[in-house]
Amino acid sequence: MNRNRKDNTVDVVEYRGWKNNLRLSNGDVELVATLDVGPRVVSFKLPGGFNVMKNYDGMMGGTGEPEWQIRGGHRFWLAPEDLTRTYFPDNRPVAYKQVGPEAVTLTPPPETEYGVQKEMTLALAPKGAKVTVTLKVTNIGSAPTELAPWGPTVMAPGGVEIIPLPPKVPHPGHPKNAKSPADYAPNQELILWPYFDFADTRWTFGKQYAFLRQDVNKGPTKIGLAHRMGWVAYLNSGTLFVKRFDYREGATYPDRGTRYQTFSNEDMLEMETVGELTTLAPGQSAELVESWELYGNVPDVRTEADVEKHVLPLLS
Repeated sequence: MNRNRKDNTVDVVEYRGWKNNLRLSNGDVELVATLDVGPRVVSFKLPGGFNVMKNYDGMMGGTGEPEWQIRGGHRFWLAPEDLTRTYFPDNRPVAYKQVGPEAVTLTPPPETEYGVQKEMTLALAPKGAKVTVTLKVTNIGSAPTELAPWGPTVMAPGGVEIIPLPPKVPHPGHPKNAKSPADYAPNQELILWPYFDFADTRWTFGKQYAFLRQDVNKGPTKIGLAHRMGWVAYLNSGTLFVKRFDYREGATYPDRGTRYQTFSNEDMLEMETVGELTTLAPGQSAELVESWELYGNVPDVRTEADVEKHVLPLLS
């Protein structure tokens, strides 16, 4: 155990059948990342609170499986999605190095089949319920490779996702009222997967926010967005999980320009950030950076007015 200051720890603990897992805590929030497989962040919670991340009970504690396991929590994928490199089985032991008082870098074995080396760095704030997550992939092969780092986070069932939408702008009407041709141009991207259905009652598309409610009785749905608003959130049983990330104009993102994707089925809801699509020469790296926050005792959110009242003050 390495104790850096009161209530701030980085130590190795058992977790749901795995003997070796890193627990990072600063007294205000705690997360657990696997070392026997992964790397995966499998738990994120407030003191005395519940784990906001989904754990698949039958996949806890397993190692060395020949096929990829969803397991739950936060994982490190590579886009564009395919059936080989993306689903590489991250079922081997992971090395770690402490790189700060509440920060660690987790390094799995290289994926030599595809010439890539992944690293996941987790950095807790000295206090408060915030963690910065950095996913770094390096081309260790002998030829260029096209990819984007991808960070899906699998959330526990029963909550509602809040996705802010860009501000509305009125139609200029007559061309004399327009300041430029851009006043008539689209300013948003919404990408739909084949199993998305506009009649799906889990979805509500409002003026300021889109809502997706996880439903244990319904199967897959998914959308993607360019998403320039900087944050998304998931409220479950009074605990609000916030994911923050940037958007770079002019960048190329996978799946027709999606910086953010969200998927849900009967088991969970997935919040997915996607990095820039790039061609890495041998030795080059790409990174995806996001941050997470947790807030407790947040009232239920059913309307856009509820978001304005109960969520936005926490984010300002």
